[in-house]
Amino acid sequence: MTQDDTRKKEELQFVQLVMMFQTAAMQQMGKLQNPITKKVERDLDQARFSIDMLEMIQNKTKNNLSENEKKFLEHTLFELRMNYVDEVKKEEQKKKEDSDKKEQDKPKDKNQAK
Repeated sequence: MTQDDTRKKEELQFVQLVMMFQTAAMQQMGKLQNPITKKVERDLDQARFSIDMLEMIQNKTKNNLSENEKKFLEHTLFELRMNYVDEVKKEEQKKKEDSDKKEQDKPKDKNQAK
């Protein structure tokens, strides 16, 4: 195997590694169906962990990636972060709506009704 073949193989393996964490994070955010359970499941803490793992890989490989690898990792992290923020906002909105609904459903104090 030539040095060029080795480099191409390693670049493909790096892309596959990044995609593994990307897919995991997307599943954990509820954006993709879990292929094992066939359900859409959300665990934002786990999604954050997967994103953090990619950030760690980015930090540890700084100045050691090809331009293609660097751009792919940066783009993947950008997309994951935007999706994560969107999901956190959705969760906060749902909690607020649930809280507002509970407040509306609470029996009113008789003294307040007068």
